[in-house]
Amino acid sequence: MSVSTTIDVIAEPSRRHILDELRSGERPVHAIVERLAMSQPAVSKHQRVLRNAGLVSVRPDGQRRLYSVCAEPLVQLDEWLEPYRCRMWRDSLDKLKDHVTESHPSRKRL
Repeated sequence: MSVSTTIDVIAEPSRRHILDELRSGERPVHAIVERLAMSQPAVSKHQRVLRNAGLVSVRPDGQRRLYSVCAEPLVQLDEWLEPYRCRMWRDSLDKLKDHVTESHPSRKRL
């Protein structure tokens, strides 16, 4: 899946909440339903979207289905965001350096 598909899928708050619930490990649908106070059909609908986007996987365990996070699409999103984070930090550190230099003119330029 593409980064834009991942962004589109996780733009929905309920899907992010489901991913948050799965972050600590596999969960059956009923545990997510209880924890998020959502209906079972709603959770199943969102899990289907997450599964189709490759963000979660499902494993049968008897009559239960256990869901877990698939990291790869999130890793791709993180890699796509990296240049933006680097620029943000560089700009922030440059502003801090300018502020310190202006506030303490007797100090050497960093």
